[in-house]
Amino acid sequence: MEESDAASFEAALEAWAGQSEDAPENSEVVIPLLRLERAYAEVARAAKEASLEAGDRPRPNPTMHLLEHAYRLAAWLRDGADPARPPAPGTERALVWSHPRDGTVYLRPARDRDLLALKIVVEGHDRRALARTLGIEVGAVDGVVREAEQRGLVLPGRSRLVRDGAGWPAESSDAEVPRRLKVASSFTLQWHITHACDLHCKHCYDRTRLAAVSFDEGVALLDDLWAFCDRRNVRGHVCFSGGNPFFHPRMVDLYAEAVARGFETSILGNPVSEAELDAIIDLQMPRYFQVSLEGLEAANDAIRGAGNFRRVLDFLDLLRERQVPSAVMLTLTRANLGEVLPLAKALDGRVDRMTFNRLAQVGEGKHLLAAPIEAYAPFLREYLEARRDLPHLRLKDNLFNILLAERGEPLMGGCTGFGCGAAFNFLAILPTGEAYACRKFPSPVGNVLREGLEAVYASEAAAAYRRGCRACDGCALRPACGGCLAVVHGSGRDPLTQRDPYCFYSAAPA
Repeated sequence: MEESDAASFEAALEAWAGQSEDAPENSEVVIPLLRLERAYAEVARAAKEASLEAGDRPRPNPTMHLLEHAYRLAAWLRDGADPARPPAPGTERALVWSHPRDGTVYLRPARDRDLLALKIVVEGHDRRALARTLGIEVGAVDGVVREAEQRGLVLPGRSRLVRDGAGWPAESSDAEVPRRLKVASSFTLQWHITHACDLHCKHCYDRTRLAAVSFDEGVALLDDLWAFCDRRNVRGHVCFSGGNPFFHPRMVDLYAEAVARGFETSILGNPVSEAELDAIIDLQMPRYFQVSLEGLEAANDAIRGAGNFRRVLDFLDLLRERQVPSAVMLTLTRANLGEVLPLAKALDGRVDRMTFNRLAQVGEGKHLLAAPIEAYAPFLREYLEARRDLPHLRLKDNLFNILLAERGEPLMGGCTGFGCGAAFNFLAILPTGEAYACRKFPSPVGNVLREGLEAVYASEAAAAYRRGCRACDGCALRPACGGCLAVVHGSGRDPLTQRDPYCFYSAAPA
């Protein structure tokens, strides 16, 4: 029952006045109905007056009423309050509340999960300790609270992952910089659990041989990530990568541990077998499974090895069959600049999203030629136009914001949703625990296995990468841009003081 049919109370009360003789006594039903009606009216009034903003920690929705009565009235009202079919007897706890999203008033029977979530936030339970007591995973406890937040019964804690605005234009205001560019609701670890790989791509940025992370080290890191996210009221996201993450002997076990802690999961890798894919799906559907292509068959296989193109296409078909969200990433070079849109057309209907990164001339990629600077702006314009017919083409490069600003359209979030989110809502972790602000170039900020994630995130090195390129200070696009630090580094420049050489924004600071 929702606000739009609040008149059901009046209709139900009127109908009940003419009930049959064998129906329950008037007072047994009418009095609880009157109490529900009053609660409904109070909630509707409170929704206009109460503060439904997020607090420091999750808390119960202050508009909510919990009532208990001897008949199943909430379900009866929801089904139309037919007086010919009186409400079934039986103890019912009913919840009445206004959803903070849009003010809609709801009346629902209280489920055990709802009551558990309310108990957790009211009593301030340590969720890890509670999980141990109940004999369940902490992710299951978090899931109960998260579901109550989605239903509006619990107001989530305010995210503490907030950009400080350093380098933004002095006139930037809350109205000019939307919340989506300032406040993160999740934190991502791109976790390279092994460097072992079945390919030898010509643009690979790191072919060093490192021992795979051990299972015990991995579990400790996941616990550290859970605590880090809990302190900041954000959800953790673990993106499994490599090398080929499935070459880790305990990939599925580490994936299961991430799921057990309530993290979202995704995979950056190469095609795998049906059995390997199904083992992951059985634990939790990944947010996406990303594979790479570098153009049509000849161009791709010249970079990634003979037969790779066909294997990837077959795997994309498998992902679609299993309903796994799919993504294709292309590394943009001088050689494949003209391959992007033909590849996009070839993948139409076969992939959920496709995007690209510019080549960072790092590692083996330093031997390849980057896309010509003078050709880049025309390429971006052509790409934007192609999206009209190819909606799976997505925007990732921060410099698209130059064209969006020209068109008067809203700026996009860029590489990780915050322009360059390096060391803000994202860290890359190597098998050794070494943390990079960005995996595409050497950007070490500490070692999470030795120092802990909290200390690494608070390090001066991480703060410098969060601060970004000082040459972009004062630019009107700075909240959503900052160029690509990896491309700047690969071109032989200092990414923290020198602007992206591909920037073509006419109003950029001198």
